[in-house]
Amino acid sequence: MNGIQIVADQDVWRSGFEDRVLAGYRAAGCSEPLARALLERAVEGIDGWTVATDGTGWIAVGVTEDNGATVGRIHDLTVPEGRAWAERWCAEHGARRVEVRLTGGAGAFADYPVRGQIRMRAAAERPELPSGLTVRRLTEEEYPGWYAGEEAAYIADIVRAGALTPEKARAKSDQDFARYLPQGYLTPGHAFYVFEAEGRAVGTGWVNHGFLPGVTFGFSLEVYEEHRGKGYGRAAMAVGEWATRQGGDEAMMFNVFGGNDTAMRLYDSTGFAVLDEFRSVVL
Repeated sequence: MNGIQIVADQDVWRSGFEDRVLAGYRAAGCSEPLARALLERAVEGIDGWTVATDGTGWIAVGVTEDNGATVGRIHDLTVPEGRAWAERWCAEHGARRVEVRLTGGAGAFADYPVRGQIRMRAAAERPELPSGLTVRRLTEEEYPGWYAGEEAAYIADIVRAGALTPEKARAKSDQDFARYLPQGYLTPGHAFYVFEAEGRAVGTGWVNHGFLPGVTFGFSLEVYEEHRGKGYGRAAMAVGEWATRQGGDEAMMFNVFGGNDTAMRLYDSTGFAVLDEFRSVVL
């Protein structure tokens, strides 16, 4: 790996990198506006990345502070056997954990544990709710209890994925809920639902319309534990599609944490493809 050198002029690499990222999103079925919006997210902070080459390909790395920890990120890797150099660079810059964002397969990072996935699928043009299921808006009076349950579940998901300790997961939860719901129940663009069967509430949904061009983001489509295993998971997906079209969007997107194999199998079977995958390893 001695032939790898850091480059000062990143223009050639950057142009090729952005083209590859766009191509990956287009291949995943994203519209052009959506692909470009996702590219903007993928290159956030790019001016601070370090880029290196061995003459045959590229490595792009960086470090950032995340909930009080220094985290290394491998943003690009097309150098054969270049992972060791990238990991060493991250370690030398204080990182104790290295993360990657992947589109189109794990590649050289198949041994990195999956911490999360972004899944997406086009919603049916006229989605119908399953027979026997009704949907209503969550009331403002129900919101505090719903919020407490969502926060507890979110913290548990983060910890189960192996990404953070319980204390840091709680801090991240506080930050994320404050960012996405700054006005709580009345936050514009957000809708909260309760779905019921046989006169009983069996789950809830939280979506954000217009999250990205043409996309409704499903922050939560939750079936209550006592009603799991009864087919309501698929029903929750149908509610998400219905809500997507209610909000005027064309596709539904959501995150699933690593370690939630049951949910991943459900999403595979209902056609929600992996758009981005996030993996990480402790150095």
